[in-house]
Amino acid sequence: MAVNLTPQYHEAEAEYRKAQSAEDKLTALKKMWVELPKHKASEKVQAELKRKMSDLREEIEQDKKSPKKGVSYKIPRQGAGQVIIVGGANAGKSCLLSKLTRATPAVAPYPFTTHEPTPGMMDWEDVKVQLIDTPPITADYLEPYLSSMVRNADVALLLIDIGDDDGPFGAEPVIEKLGERKTVLVGQVPENDEDPTLVHLRTLLVANKSDLPGANDRLEIVKEMYGQRFPIHVIAAEPGTGLPELRHEIFKSLEVIRVYTKKPGKPADKTSPYTLPIGSTVVDLATQVHRELGESLKTAKVWGTGVFDGQAVPRDHVLHDKDIVELHA
Repeated sequence: MAVNLTPQYHEAEAEYRKAQSAEDKLTALKKMWVELPKHKASEKVQAELKRKMSDLREEIEQDKKSPKKGVSYKIPRQGAGQVIIVGGANAGKSCLLSKLTRATPAVAPYPFTTHEPTPGMMDWEDVKVQLIDTPPITADYLEPYLSSMVRNADVALLLIDIGDDDGPFGAEPVIEKLGERKTVLVGQVPENDEDPTLVHLRTLLVANKSDLPGANDRLEIVKEMYGQRFPIHVIAAEPGTGLPELRHEIFKSLEVIRVYTKKPGKPADKTSPYTLPIGSTVVDLATQVHRELGESLKTAKVWGTGVFDGQAVPRDHVLHDKDIVELHA
């Protein structure tokens, strides 16, 4: 007899894997428990969930009695998605953030300028994407809080410096250090993940400082080392070379669509589209607008891909980028 886990269970499981705190993990586990079908085939899963929830409750109580020392950061997700910039020392992460957003991180021509994560909002057409600059990761050091931040992101930009002979080899310590923390940077996320403790994070490898002497030769080394593992994007952040193309690839990597809503007899509101994962349906949109609307939705009218203007569609109609939707409860 199969367990038959629901899509809602898998969504809660994804939240659990990305959770940064014990409280967030416990909240996700509770959702998983609610969504788990309770029958004989799921007894092992039920027992495992109970054990994890018990351990987390004990951990939370222990933390209340004797709080852990150390610095931690939690940056709330904003915009169409959260993209974290990682890399070795002096790769140009802060410069890239300042060029793609209105953020003003400290930028200097020496390593370890960034001491704490810095967020910024990148404009792309009619949406915004959150970028986060981070302290460098080296073979010797990884900020204790950083691995959980990376796990919680939607996409990573792995930045390397092809303006320096050692630059192409700066990516491997980043990959290895995060891998030690069960965070695997990949070009394509596998469909089936047999190890629930691992998080595979979609990653774009960004080769920076392409304007410097010898960069083309170093780029060939990068392609040979990583061309089969990651999509590679070549830029020069300081003069802005390749940044428009990188903006496009960042949004594309999030694998989301933009959907506009309208009220009956009114024009569509195109100032602030909703963003949903590719493959989302009308009811998914309604739930994002308001949970109760998702429950009471009866039908909708759609203007966009694969329909004639104003066509009535059912709750499970799959939406496409830039569709306009009129929801009816």
